[in-house]
Amino acid sequence: MEKKPYVCPKCGNTHYEADQLQATGGNFAKIFDVQNKKFVTISCTHCGYTELFRRETSTGMDIFDFFIN
Repeated sequence: MEKKPYVCPKCGNTHYEADQLQATGGNFAKIFDVQNKKFVTISCTHCGYTELFRRETSTGMDIFDFFIN
């Protein structure tokens, strides 16, 4: 797969910031405050347009998150 440079689909800017977002999903996760949904965010530095990409999580990390919260 060829790696293409980032181009914002809204304004055409080529600069971005990457970050992570964690969220709860389902009643069990909400009760025990476990962030079992993880996403990577890509945000345009000019207009702020942000895209979310789902990231796979491991069961071990979910258990670790449970105990440190």
